[in-house]
Amino acid sequence: MIKIGQTIEGKISMNASGSAYLVNHDLPRDIYIHRNNTNRAFHLDTVKINVVKGQGREFEGVVTEITQRFREEFVGVIQITEKYAFFIPDSNKMPTDFFIPKNKLKGAKEGEKVIVKLTNWKEGSKNPNGEIVRVLGSAGDNEVEIHAILHEYDLPYEFEQDILVESEAIPAEISQSDIDERRDMRNVLTFTIDPADAKDFDDALSVEWVDGQLQVGVHIADVSHYLRPDTDLDKEAYRRGTSVYLVDRVVPMLPERLSNGLCSLRPHEDKLCFSAIFTLDQNAAIVDEWFGRTIINSDHRYTYEEAQDVIESPFTAKQGDKLFNAVKELNIYAKKLRKQRLGEGSITFDKQEIKFKLDENNKPVDLIFKIAKDSNQLIEEFMLLANRRVAYVLNHNEYPDINRVHDEPNQEKLVALKQFIKQFGYDIKTTSPKEITNSLNALLASVKGKAEENIVSNLVVRSMQKAAYSTKNLGHYGLGFEDYAHFTSPIRRYPDVMVHRLLGRFLEKKPAPKLDRLEGRCVYLSDRERKAQKAERDSIKYMQSIYMSERVGNVYEGIITSVTEYGIFVEIIENKCEGLIKLADIGGDTFIVDMKNYCARGHNTGETIRLGDKVHVIVQSVDIEKKIINFTLLR
Repeated sequence: MIKIGQTIEGKISMNASGSAYLVNHDLPRDIYIHRNNTNRAFHLDTVKINVVKGQGREFEGVVTEITQRFREEFVGVIQITEKYAFFIPDSNKMPTDFFIPKNKLKGAKEGEKVIVKLTNWKEGSKNPNGEIVRVLGSAGDNEVEIHAILHEYDLPYEFEQDILVESEAIPAEISQSDIDERRDMRNVLTFTIDPADAKDFDDALSVEWVDGQLQVGVHIADVSHYLRPDTDLDKEAYRRGTSVYLVDRVVPMLPERLSNGLCSLRPHEDKLCFSAIFTLDQNAAIVDEWFGRTIINSDHRYTYEEAQDVIESPFTAKQGDKLFNAVKELNIYAKKLRKQRLGEGSITFDKQEIKFKLDENNKPVDLIFKIAKDSNQLIEEFMLLANRRVAYVLNHNEYPDINRVHDEPNQEKLVALKQFIKQFGYDIKTTSPKEITNSLNALLASVKGKAEENIVSNLVVRSMQKAAYSTKNLGHYGLGFEDYAHFTSPIRRYPDVMVHRLLGRFLEKKPAPKLDRLEGRCVYLSDRERKAQKAERDSIKYMQSIYMSERVGNVYEGIITSVTEYGIFVEIIENKCEGLIKLADIGGDTFIVDMKNYCARGHNTGETIRLGDKVHVIVQSVDIEKKIINFTLLR
């Protein structure tokens, strides 16, 4: 229960208008803070607030103390006049500029992209003071803007020389003793299926028929063989936590010699793996399973498109071709596994993936939308199977595991989703976890291919809790699994490396490591994952902004995806680019936001502009550096 006069601590979440909310997971709801009451706090700072009676709300918050700054370095552009210099942050969640003394410019020139450190913000002063700690380069330059995004989330984009030297010193040759300690599967039919532009092949599948039953090998690059604990290379991989997939590049967790070389399961090369071997009956039920280290030699590298061509070809097209038949057979079993999984309560998010066609200067010239097909789902099902069974083995033998956990949906958000989708003629049931799962799957199937698909899918995702890593086995609600871990992508995810090490220790009957150290690592790696995801989203927004900057003045049909206190966000149906209509720019009336009912309502006319409405907009302007597309509403 929240009471007037109460002091509450939490994180402050700011929006573009300068107002904010106090977020505390022990509270039934977030507490609104007017922009005049943020008291020099920045986005995600830990603060204390005093609860006061609200203006049009039951209560609001006033920041009384900043107990911890979330960050002290910021990315943005420097503006220099004859007497003064000001720093304008890139983030629209930073509603104030910084004053920079002329002797703290570090050689920066007008309009350059820089990193600024907060030095102080004195009480009563309008702006904080800062100093430049690094000059990134010319604002608007693609490399500079991408590096700025990475800096924004504390994501490194280069390896120090000593790390590269350490990676180069790792022997490439596989010794006979390494082979002798492993199950030799080099003569078993094996292949990979990956995106056309992939270079780091984490996983391969093998196919063998044993006594009339299918034996499928899920072979995962044995990164832990090369990445030894407590080396500088291992510490750097942990510090990064994950590879970062931006629109025009991958920022790898491991140096290229490992990620694209020694560890990558390239065809026709002997490779060391950690494998899960499953014997399946005709219903795709597990008859037997084996886990351990192997050596493989992949016979072929398929792209997803090539594998899809095989799946869609008749069986008679290449009768007798072992690889062709193996892909066809695995697809049949993958469909059975998928059917079982959905029947057990897994939720299916078949979202469209945005891909940009880039020219030689990495400028977006077209937008492409990819939908997962059978070849994607084939790989997905066998990876899910391996992840699930590895977690089961560790958890049910009371051995520590790095679980991938996902809690049940937020009930308040489910109620809000239920209210919103009624306008489209949909409904969901929220009385039990099973009913919620079935309803959400039915909803996602119903909106498929319709204009509202993207907004409804996004709202379903927002109603879910965030997945995270934990030593506690809380289950994975979205997949409907009681046990789940990440085992299948150790080239690009450090938690998978940890799971490999734990499984190896368990199989070798070694004592388990201490849980408290593992749990601390889980918290850190969950945070690194979230930062990487935000950087990936920002890189998409950046490319969308460039793409739309050449379409200023164009008219598009869109759908309202969000209603905020300062404006309405609209997603263009044709290309999925999202832009903002500021409330003050809507003519004919003064519009006031009704957050409870997801709409803006005209003060005089009562006209309602609601979440989910289809509207026509004109592209008014684009701020590429802030990644903001501004629309004008056509009425």
